[in-house]
Amino acid sequence: MLQIRPVSDLRNKFPEIENAVNSGRPVYLTKNGYGAMVVMSLEKYAELTDAIELKLDAADHAAVVSDVRYTHDEVFARLNEGIK
Repeated sequence: MLQIRPVSDLRNKFPEIENAVNSGRPVYLTKNGYGAMVVMSLEKYAELTDAIELKLDAADHAAVVSDVRYTHDEVFARLNEGIK
């Protein structure tokens, strides 16, 4: 079940939020009725970002070993072609 709580609960009810995120569920925090942030466990965050970090590391390595560079227009043209 989606957990949406006021940001004040982060301070006032931290153990409840901690239990939720440690069980793998993110908690969405609001401020003045609007979404402000999401709290999640480090493990869940790593699941979301590890693959991206590996791809960025590979791209950095490719940039070091290659002299090929692309303009902004070339990059976005290639992205647009991949989307179609």
